[in-house]
Amino acid sequence: MKQVDCIGLYCPEPVFRARKAMEESEVGEIIEILADDPAAESDIPVLVKKLGQELVEFEKLEDGVLRFVVKIVKEVR
Repeated sequence: MKQVDCIGLYCPEPVFRARKAMEESEVGEIIEILADDPAAESDIPVLVKKLGQELVEFEKLEDGVLRFVVKIVKEVR
């Protein structure tokens, strides 16, 4: 599983990094995105949907860290 660590980064950087990871991934790959910017809770799911990918898991971890698990279901250009 590829991990995108956006802890300590604020909008729009987590979205930029998540998008780049999705663009560089192959169909079928799983990406874990970690962020602690509260805006990411809404921004990342919107990005995933916009790019046609699948958000398979979301959870709030300790210390305000948000964890998103995304499955790449189609190529992103």
